[in-house]
Amino acid sequence: MTLGDEISPEAVTAIEETIGIDACAEPGWFRFWFADQRWEWSDELAAMYGYAPGTVEPTTDLLLSHKHPDDREHVASCIAAAAETGQPFCGRHRIIDTEGEVREVVVVGDLLVDADGAVTGTAGYYVDVSERLEEQRQEVLEEILPEMIESRALIEQAKGALILAYGVNAEQAFRVLRWRSQETNTKLRDLAAQFVHELRTISKETAGFRTRFDHLLLTVHERVDAS
Repeated sequence: MTLGDEISPEAVTAIEETIGIDACAEPGWFRFWFADQRWEWSDELAAMYGYAPGTVEPTTDLLLSHKHPDDREHVASCIAAAAETGQPFCGRHRIIDTEGEVREVVVVGDLLVDADGAVTGTAGYYVDVSERLEEQRQEVLEEILPEMIESRALIEQAKGALILAYGVNAEQAFRVLRWRSQETNTKLRDLAAQFVHELRTISKETAGFRTRFDHLLLTVHERVDAS
């Protein structure tokens, strides 16, 4: 699916000319194996850190060296906790790329299991939600997008859930939804509807809410056609 499935081609062109094609960097995937602390990442994630494809091997030390100083200790503890408890590595933090640019990212993680179903690591995506738009570009998004998206109420509800879970703003939440829509070739309105429906079964008061929230976000498209 492309953005054009939800918005007319003319509107897409107008928006892209206004906000810039690179306003939302491509999400990058990663895998992290607990036993040997081994990382694997996609070319998109390497680019997010500022590296050309295949030019560097990801390690925990390398990743931590790119974390914002104020976030580094927290991220290190999250990685250590993931390896110790077998829980997904996820959260929101800032990274600094090779050019010194600060990027704000949301990490959406899920469990990595072997053929026997045993947990061996965590896998997921980095979504760049950095604020790089000027005030005028923000106004264009706020004015144009809401009028053109079908089933606005359900999408707004899904965005609201992401805002609460990840601590992002409305535009950043929409980027995450649009990413899952494009990644899974699922219409945005259908994805949002199924997500909101299933989210009602998850209680925020119980343990493991964030893990189950991430799992739902990454798998909800599988049940859209079946519902």
